[in-house]
Amino acid sequence: MALTTKKQIKKVVLAYSGGLDTSAIIPWLKENYDGCEVVAFCADVGQGEEELEGIQEKAIASGASECHVVDLKEEFVKDYIYPILKTGAVYEGQYLLGTSMARPVIAKAHVEVALKVGADAVCHGCTGKGNDQVRFESCFAALAPELTVIAPWREWDMVSREDLLDYLAERNIPCAASLTKIYSRDANAWHISHEGGELEDPWCEPSKDVWTMTVDPMDAPDTPETVQLSFDKGELVAVDGKQLSAYDALMYLNEKAAAHGVGRIDIVENRLVGMKSRGCYETPGGTVLMAAYKGLETLILDKESLKYRESVGLEFSHVIYDGRWFTPLAKAQLAAGASFAEQVTGDVVVKMYKGNATVTQRRSPNSLYSEEFATFGADDVYDQKHAEGFIRLFSLSSRITALSQKDK
Repeated sequence: MALTTKKQIKKVVLAYSGGLDTSAIIPWLKENYDGCEVVAFCADVGQGEEELEGIQEKAIASGASECHVVDLKEEFVKDYIYPILKTGAVYEGQYLLGTSMARPVIAKAHVEVALKVGADAVCHGCTGKGNDQVRFESCFAALAPELTVIAPWREWDMVSREDLLDYLAERNIPCAASLTKIYSRDANAWHISHEGGELEDPWCEPSKDVWTMTVDPMDAPDTPETVQLSFDKGELVAVDGKQLSAYDALMYLNEKAAAHGVGRIDIVENRLVGMKSRGCYETPGGTVLMAAYKGLETLILDKESLKYRESVGLEFSHVIYDGRWFTPLAKAQLAAGASFAEQVTGDVVVKMYKGNATVTQRRSPNSLYSEEFATFGADDVYDQKHAEGFIRLFSLSSRITALSQKDK
């Protein structure tokens, strides 16, 4: 990232959400960087029409010269979610990386807009405590190191929502935000996250007000529902027999799974910056998709291949969580996941019921499962006497160790 002084910034592109923070950042940039031009950039990654409604007008009213709303929904699902799915990445055993996996596609589009309008800086509204500042700035460094990065939360002296609201009121800049906001939320096509409020106490159970995307499992239908997912070389190609685009397929799964309360988790995670944070996540369609994919893998990959793929998933979960998408390491791990996915073709049925997503059926032309070998009944393909020699050789080192210790 280029080093510069405030006077040298002539045009900056701000990642704009329309919320309180970024509404205040626009006039702050103009005041503190010698009247620089501020261009707003908004990424549509499936967060919902209500969040995008009137966003261009809001940006202009706050002082931006223009606002670019970039539709990234299909690219996000096809070029980021699907490749990550093939690695099996799940952070700390539970988190399906909804916020993390959206950051590189947003950062890439942010840089593209900056270069298109001839900006010499990019700006984000991330705080100095979170993971996103690292994710975005690492992507900026990899894609356009010549751009200066401005992070107002690390520069200004405002520390609360009250400060921001007062700042906007003094300048007669309209903002729909108020002091009543309880939770910090981040939504996209894959999930929605919730932090703040009572969640800051890990001993406090989340209230019903926390959850916004899924039905309470206690209130979900008493009758289970199934959904069939069809894969070709690791790519989801049909849902319930319907061929849909990557984004539309995820929306279909989101609707089905959310109605059954699928995809809720409540976790305490380790942030990259060193502190722990408590968050609630809703990932309905993603939970079904991950369960289906892994269910199909168990039918296809041999023991050592699956073991290695699991190790790739574990390592890659940290790579994507830490914002290292545009690195040689990420490229290699994604290639490994794609290599294993070449055999992941077939159909999976997932049953959704009271918050659970359970694989109940699976089939594949590449299946390594053989009823002839695995049956508990009579068979003509496996001589059980052969197991004795295998076990003796498999445990030979243990036998030698025990005999050696006995002799001593």
